[in-house]
Amino acid sequence: MLIQKYDKHKVAYLIVNNKADMEPLLNETIRRIQQFTAASIVEFSAKTKYNIDGIIEALKSTIPETTYQNPSLLKGLINRGDIVMLITPVDSEAPDGRMILPQVMAIRDVLDNDAINIVVKETEAELFLQKTGIRPKLVITDSQAFGFVNKIIPADIPLTGFSVAYANMRGPFDEYVKGAKKISELKDGDKILILESCTHQVSCDDIGRFKIPRWLKAFTRKQLEFDVVAGLNEITTPITDYALVIQCGGCMITRKQVFSRLYDAIEAGVPVTNYGLSIAYMNGIFDRAIAPFIH
Repeated sequence: MLIQKYDKHKVAYLIVNNKADMEPLLNETIRRIQQFTAASIVEFSAKTKYNIDGIIEALKSTIPETTYQNPSLLKGLINRGDIVMLITPVDSEAPDGRMILPQVMAIRDVLDNDAINIVVKETEAELFLQKTGIRPKLVITDSQAFGFVNKIIPADIPLTGFSVAYANMRGPFDEYVKGAKKISELKDGDKILILESCTHQVSCDDIGRFKIPRWLKAFTRKQLEFDVVAGLNEITTPITDYALVIQCGGCMITRKQVFSRLYDAIEAGVPVTNYGLSIAYMNGIFDRAIAPFIH
């Protein structure tokens, strides 16, 4: 039933009889609908526009408060005037002449918080710190550079990744944290589901299709199997066939879409995590990467 599907994924909705000019709902019909849902029931005519004000008011009251909120990637982590270092590798996956969306959004978020951006490649980060003596309030790196960056950023400077920040803002962060720790429990023959939330030109350095599977095999020393589902395509394999689900950062989709995507796995008890948290775990800097978001 559609109502059950909406309730399952916590989708706000209302019920409209849009042919009220032809036949208003009977009281008995309304009572039967109310047995399944507490959603508003509105009489309306798509032809005559009867009760258009009523349906507009019903829509306003149905829209979740979160719709009007503009979530911040770094809110609570930085204050006005703080210096934030963003480490952005330029590799074969980086688009010509521009930066990838998570990096751009992080730059904007720093500005929105009235803080100061320092943007460098991983190869120049240590040189910048040595030449300037500046100690950033926070360092955010591309997850793929975690291992390298962890060695050059002093331990007393908070360090995290773009994907970890997105995990906190858009994902079920606590579930991601628990799921990453399951990497050490993977066994030979386990199947891993990689969820990419965007479609893009795949290269030999693709993080989801090639790098993460390669790193997981090397870290666990197990023979693992991988499925990749891109965009919002349907997951055709039963979710319980997987030992772990790894979601991308989710910069191209909404928080609601991320939660809906992972709902079945979480309900079935299948561990879930995301790119950044899994990479941090495999690089031995998991606790450091999540520390800024643990309260």
